[in-house]
Amino acid sequence: MRYDPPDTDDRDTDDPLDLIGGMPPPDDDGYYEGEPPRRGFRWWRWLWRGVALCIVLIVIAIGWLAFTAPLSKSLEPLAPPSITLLAADGTPIAERGAIIGKPVDAAKLPEKVTGAFLAIEDRRFYSHWGIDPRGILRAAIHNSFTDGSTQGGSTITQQLAKNAFLDADRTLGRKVREVLISFWLEAWLSKDEILSRYLSNVYFGDNVYGLTAAAQHYFSRDPADLTTAQAAMIAGLVKAPSALDPTNNLKGARARQAVVVHAMQEAGYLTSAQADAVRPAKLKVRKTRQLPSGTYFADWILPQARDRAETDGGDRTVRTTLEMPVQKAAEAAVRRAGLNKAQVAVVVMRPDGRVVAMVGGRNYAKSPFNRAVQARRQPGSTFKLFVYLAALRSGMSPDSTVLDEPVTIGKWSPENADGEYKGPITLTEAFARSSNVAAARLTNEVGPRKVIRAARDLGLTGDIPDEASIALGTSSVSLLELTSAFAAVAAGEMPVEPRGLAPDPDSGTSWLDRLNPQQRPFGRRELQGLRTLMAASVDHGTSRHAALSIPAYGKTGTTQDNRDGWFIGYAGGLVTGVWLGNDDNSPNPGLAGGGLPARIWRDVMTHALDVDLAPKPQSAPEPADDLPPVDNMTLPDMPVQIDGQIGGIGLQLQIDPDGGVRIGRGQDRNPAPPRAPDTAAPPPARDEDQ
Repeated sequence: MRYDPPDTDDRDTDDPLDLIGGMPPPDDDGYYEGEPPRRGFRWWRWLWRGVALCIVLIVIAIGWLAFTAPLSKSLEPLAPPSITLLAADGTPIAERGAIIGKPVDAAKLPEKVTGAFLAIEDRRFYSHWGIDPRGILRAAIHNSFTDGSTQGGSTITQQLAKNAFLDADRTLGRKVREVLISFWLEAWLSKDEILSRYLSNVYFGDNVYGLTAAAQHYFSRDPADLTTAQAAMIAGLVKAPSALDPTNNLKGARARQAVVVHAMQEAGYLTSAQADAVRPAKLKVRKTRQLPSGTYFADWILPQARDRAETDGGDRTVRTTLEMPVQKAAEAAVRRAGLNKAQVAVVVMRPDGRVVAMVGGRNYAKSPFNRAVQARRQPGSTFKLFVYLAALRSGMSPDSTVLDEPVTIGKWSPENADGEYKGPITLTEAFARSSNVAAARLTNEVGPRKVIRAARDLGLTGDIPDEASIALGTSSVSLLELTSAFAAVAAGEMPVEPRGLAPDPDSGTSWLDRLNPQQRPFGRRELQGLRTLMAASVDHGTSRHAALSIPAYGKTGTTQDNRDGWFIGYAGGLVTGVWLGNDDNSPNPGLAGGGLPARIWRDVMTHALDVDLAPKPQSAPEPADDLPPVDNMTLPDMPVQIDGQIGGIGLQLQIDPDGGVRIGRGQDRNPAPPRAPDTAAPPPARDEDQ
């Protein structure tokens, strides 16, 4: 573009006062002739910008709601659904959670049912878009100029948004979110869908959620069969479900019913004649068996039961492994034990880990703390099971010898509880008499790490120090965990995982589990050795008070200062563990594992298995004159006992299968009179005592 210099000839440069360079003077509007006018304020541009910003914010809000408040959440129950736990035979044993009915379809309900809710809660439900300005204004005026009662302006959509997505905070931020979610629900759901979800989840008092549950609970009928009076009473409960619960406040519920009937008349759902004909509703509460909401077993298994149960919006049942006859036997044995202030715990399981009975304390109502699962205490001499397993793995056998003499390992010098030492004895005798020094020597010989390895293999998971003193049970375990370890010996496989739920038929074993099984069998020699040791403890050792008429295997345990008493053993397909002690870990004078814990174990087993105690020795018949010579006699497999008297003093003679002879004191001719019933029994001896 060419540049043309200004023509200076046309300007009058002679005038010294010319300040505008020859330009024409401005016009009346202040603009020079030929200059474009200034632009005015473009308000419409800012309006469009504001609208665009609102659209962006709405899109962001919708995206936020899509992630934080999915529509499916409006179908979820407001409280954890009710779970009914069943015993192994299908008998209900416990119930936990709210009573939640099945979802309803508002479009299929009679008008008198839906009309009762719409008349009292949201008359313009089908005409507004989630909020009702008229209702909000009406409530504000009423609450400002009326003393006493207050009215709410929330629509049914807002109530669904609040119940399903928000907490109960009364803040402005929560109210704004409630309005946003209400708009969102109205945009994505139809009116009937919103009403259906509201009726399916709203709370009606007495731990009842949903119209179906309320109709069945209060009137023993389905929602579609409700009368006008019944529908009006249920609809009236929404305002204050706990205070108006008709099972506790029938008068208040009927007064609220009358208010709902009047509202139905005003809204056109009832004529005057129909409203006048409505009478107070009569309850017909469904009779249900009152189940305990909690037991020691139920508390333990409930988290697993909730994980397994299907969330279908209704009540759910889960079958457990509990066997009621065994559970009753355990509870009765605890009652008969005559405990003073000490606490008790009992676990009974099958060798495969199915827990069939559990007692976590003397009284669940007074103390729901589950001592069978939650408490961790020192196991005492029951831990010797792992010591002897490690010894058997190292190549020893029940007939191997160990020195039962005082020993010092580092700075530790264990002692036998009875202060007696037998010198060289077999592992069987050492285990039966629960020799502390023998267990310490074995642990030191094989190494604490191998003992720890044996405990881990049988399922113990807690901290176990790498030192020889673990031989006497200085680490902490739970009764459930320790009983499971003994169950491995009964099963012949380790470890045994305790479980309280019946097998899930829909879950199979994966190929990975088949390639890497969780359990592995004992070595044959190790298993036979452990069973020999445990049988000896019951036959003639510290566990003799647990003897039954059938083969029994077990081990006692007593901790320092008699703080804990244990007995764990199995017989007849049941593995039972018993613990006694104080919650504050204080001493219990006279408590020993071979005393009261062993007797509780025996009581549980005799009733659960329907077996007798170990038979008492019977008197042998008078010898015949034509008995064959002793050299030609064949000794029986079982010991032979002969009772007699010499000079009025009882004498008991026992001939063992190996030819050994034992002589003991029998019953005198004139025995001492029996002790009076109210005479206190002597305290039990320490379980390590012979």
